[in-house]
Amino acid sequence: MEPHELLHALQTQRLVAIVRGADPDAALDTVLNLVRSGIRLVEVSLSGAEALGVIERARHALGDDALLGAGTVLTAEDARRAADAGALYTVTPGVTEAVRASRAIGLPVLAGALTPTEVVAALAEGATAVKLFPAGSGGAELLRALRGPFPRVPFVPVGGVDDARARDLLAAGAVAVGVGSPLVGRAADGDATGLTERIAAFRALAEEAA
Repeated sequence: MEPHELLHALQTQRLVAIVRGADPDAALDTVLNLVRSGIRLVEVSLSGAEALGVIERARHALGDDALLGAGTVLTAEDARRAADAGALYTVTPGVTEAVRASRAIGLPVLAGALTPTEVVAALAEGATAVKLFPAGSGGAELLRALRGPFPRVPFVPVGGVDDARARDLLAAGAVAVGVGSPLVGRAADGDATGLTERIAAFRALAEEAA
């Protein structure tokens, strides 16, 4: 996946679903449900159980066009293994060696940053977009402040993003938002209660923003 393709997907979809769970089979079902319900950008966190296997099985089930990424990518080895499993992009919690390693093997990166210095570092390492993390630390006010010196940087706030905060962040100029438990709930642990309703609500929110 080319960086411009990821950026276009973020600009048009406005939502990245984040799946992290203790049950690999339930996590796989959750990924498939999200994508088949219209949420195209899905990040599978490597901190979840057998996450690389989840990505690989989801890629096999969904085909080459599914916009699956690997999250919580910390090292160069994480990036290589994610690519081998079928991830099309990586997501890091900070400016780690994984950013440069991902770019070296042809994967675009959402690199985590919270401060202006970290934003500059993420861009210098070749990040396609900046994952503003944790977004709960400042929310839309922080995003607006950062967009002053960085008006053309695509920011994707992640962390503590529920539906109300997602609306505020998108209105404040976020290119997209990353949403974990407020969307996925405990589906990746085996309890999918309410998932269909949450998918519909967040899809409507993203479509409204688009």
